[in-house]
Amino acid sequence: MSEKDNLLFMKGIEKSFSGVKVLKNVDLDVTKGEVHALMGENGAGKSTLIKILTGIYPKDGGQIFYNGKEVSIESRHDAAACGIAVIYQELSLIPTLTVAQNVMLGKEPGKFGLLRRREMYRNVQELIDRYDFKLKADAVVEILSIAQRQTVEILKALSEDASLIIMDEPTASLSAREAELLFGIIEQLRTKGVSVLYISHRLEEVFRLSDRLTILRDGQKVGVLKKNEIHPEEVIRMMIGKDLNIASVSHNLRKPETEKVLEVRRLCRRGVFNDISFAVHKGEILGIGGLVGSGRTEVLRCIFGADPYESGEILFEGKPLKGAPPAVIQKGFGLIPEDRRTQGFVPLLSVERNVAVASYDQLTKLGVVSSKKERHIGRKAVKKLDIRPANPLLQVGNLSGGNQQKVVLGKWLMRDLKVLLVDEATAGIDVGAKDEIYRLLEELAADGVLIIVVSSDLQELLRVSTRILVFRKGKIFKEFNEGMVTQEDILRAASGISGVDAEGTEGSQNGLKQDRLE
Repeated sequence: MSEKDNLLFMKGIEKSFSGVKVLKNVDLDVTKGEVHALMGENGAGKSTLIKILTGIYPKDGGQIFYNGKEVSIESRHDAAACGIAVIYQELSLIPTLTVAQNVMLGKEPGKFGLLRRREMYRNVQELIDRYDFKLKADAVVEILSIAQRQTVEILKALSEDASLIIMDEPTASLSAREAELLFGIIEQLRTKGVSVLYISHRLEEVFRLSDRLTILRDGQKVGVLKKNEIHPEEVIRMMIGKDLNIASVSHNLRKPETEKVLEVRRLCRRGVFNDISFAVHKGEILGIGGLVGSGRTEVLRCIFGADPYESGEILFEGKPLKGAPPAVIQKGFGLIPEDRRTQGFVPLLSVERNVAVASYDQLTKLGVVSSKKERHIGRKAVKKLDIRPANPLLQVGNLSGGNQQKVVLGKWLMRDLKVLLVDEATAGIDVGAKDEIYRLLEELAADGVLIIVVSSDLQELLRVSTRILVFRKGKIFKEFNEGMVTQEDILRAASGISGVDAEGTEGSQNGLKQDRLE
């Protein structure tokens, strides 16, 4: 296929950071009206390739052709001028403005300094109607669902005559119903001749939507698959360069036999959760599942001392656990938060600084931080967790999601860890990096660390947990602690469709709701 047959052709793209090559002679081509998926492990080079395409990073080598002509993309403005738009996971809308105001922000129609408001709303509504989007131009963005807000981002791109829309993990925060609406929009874009470059870790979405799939591994293109060639086993093999152990994706649950370390007794927080009681044992991985608003994350934050609770008590090694996070950390606790970008690390600091941030009490003498010790634990974390690129001086904000999560985990591994609280450990992380995170958690548990894992991924709960608690409407609805359990069993419990819960009370018989797991 020649360059002129493609809407986009990236040829021989090269990129290095601090002497480490992250892209090595990478090609990528997208045809008009095509949905083209891009997959690869975290650290494979996907994000870097997209940032080069959108002018955030300069390329070190290679060429970019758009509509058959070689182009120079050195800024976001250059990308937009070509017709390239990006929709990131973190949406860039102003909630208090209307759909039309967000779509036309910075390019409002006017004359002699006066805004032609009626014309602006009419133009945006015509654009909405042309693509049959379920929106109103005068709707305020803050009352829209996440899926509708993504649609507004798509409208912004279309208002600038974008011919290629890049979608980066677009369903990461969507319910199943909202995801279906997005898939319908993508189909509409395809029929209108708009190309979509779809970046996702979800194989079922890639198979459903994409015409072709390009796979990267270690900064190199390892293959391009047509739709009928996209099979999960083959894609995983190409992404990670090895076969996953099929036996590792299921788990036999079991009752704990080690001593009790952490106990939560009748914990209550009005309007959030009520009468939460459970115990966790040494070396155990306790999984917690449930629907949106079930109180899982909030209980975890209360244990860590980040949020208050009104009644009940938390015991650690038989003694009351009290105090703010610094005091709890001193006792051997660590927390991997749900939102790693805003709560888990400092994007502009290096890997070694982020790893050290939880250990400055041990790295400081008379108020002075030991740079030598700081460098030592940074290098130690990079090696132990296989953080890529293997450079402890890189800013964490420039790493892939999987490697960022390893940094968040690494800062706790550098301490004498006894309890690790993990909230959505692998959200937005590819299958290969997930397997690495699971292995690290299992190694910690084998060393006696108590781990609580909150997860929306049912397969993940089954993969790592030795016991599973299912939360529903702020209470523990059911406990699974023996035998084989299926994803359906957990989903039914989370939705209130279950027989008898762990303590013998009858589960409510509500109809199965289509709520997405938190």
